Amino acid sequence: MNTGGDADLQDLYQEVILDHNRRPRNYHPIEHAQKAEGYNPLCGDRVTVYLRVGDGRIADASFQGSGCAISKASASLMTDVVKGKTLEEAEELFQRFHQMITRPPDEPVEDLGKLSVLAGVRQFPIRVKCASLPWHTLRSAAEAKHDVVSTE
Repeated sequence: MNTGGDADLQDLYQEVILDHNRRPRNYHPIEHAQKAEGYNPLCGDRVTVYLRVGDGRIADASFQGSGCAISKASASLMTDVVKGKTLEEAEELFQRFHQMITRPPDEPVEDLGKLSVLAGVRQFPIRVKCASLPWHTLRSAAEAKHDVVSTE
């Protein structure tokens, strides 16, 4: 018997995404930080990710930009979870997140805590780029490349 638990969980996830879109966390520039810009030409999402890195650890992370709810929510959640992580831990988290959002919708995914709210984008392949743009931009900022990252 289906109790609607999956539907309730999807509703909760949608609410979390909308909340992070309306009230993004860490939405500000960081002066004297490593930064990178990301752009999704398909839908127009733009994001700048700022990182303050010391001794190989992300001391602070933030972003600014404009885009769809998924892109902003992904950036907001991402900046929250990478603070305090080493650059290697952030790269490992990038890999795990990317696997989660690119797995076929019928396959189980690893629980990534609050990032798991974005697992539903796998049902909409066109939206995967929206969710992954901030992460690719984070990776570029961590490498201090200062290039514009594109999803194309």
